[in-house]
Amino acid sequence: MGSSFPTGGFGSGNPAESMWQAMEQLRSRFEKRVGTRMGRGDVRAAVLSLLAEQPMHGYQIIHEIEERSGGSWKPSPGSVYPTLQLLADEGLISAEESNGRKTYALTEAGREEVAESEPSTPWDSEESSDNGRFTALPKAGVELAQAAAQVGRTGTPEQVQEAVVLLDEARRKLYAILAQD
Repeated sequence: MGSSFPTGGFGSGNPAESMWQAMEQLRSRFEKRVGTRMGRGDVRAAVLSLLAEQPMHGYQIIHEIEERSGGSWKPSPGSVYPTLQLLADEGLISAEESNGRKTYALTEAGREEVAESEPSTPWDSEESSDNGRFTALPKAGVELAQAAAQVGRTGTPEQVQEAVVLLDEARRKLYAILAQD
């Protein structure tokens, strides 16, 4: 059970500083694991699914994907716009320019492809929701890290020690969850 988090409590040196460093490590690990990358096929499926509902411009598509995935996936313009171009080249969508923005809509061929494909969307997939595994747990961990860091920065030595005891207990309880059958 090797961990790069300080062990034996945060008692060596400045406890507030040690706790702050551990919480920063926790926050950065959660952020790295959550990530925002999905496969190329997922971007394609998401774009087609959204355009089946209504015409949109690129940034609307990005915003809708982020919102519908609960913030766990925000595709970059560097993945959405090439996908839009590819779909246009395939004749599945068309673009109409208005007020300096291109609005994309499904063509008849695009509507047929959406009708023939599976009804699920990437943000509804078991992989992205997985009972909140990729959104709820990391979010809770980051919020815990932020609260602990705040105690470390502004708490009295007694409050910091109380937080250390509480975090140590929480860590043991989390491992106990994994030990259950």
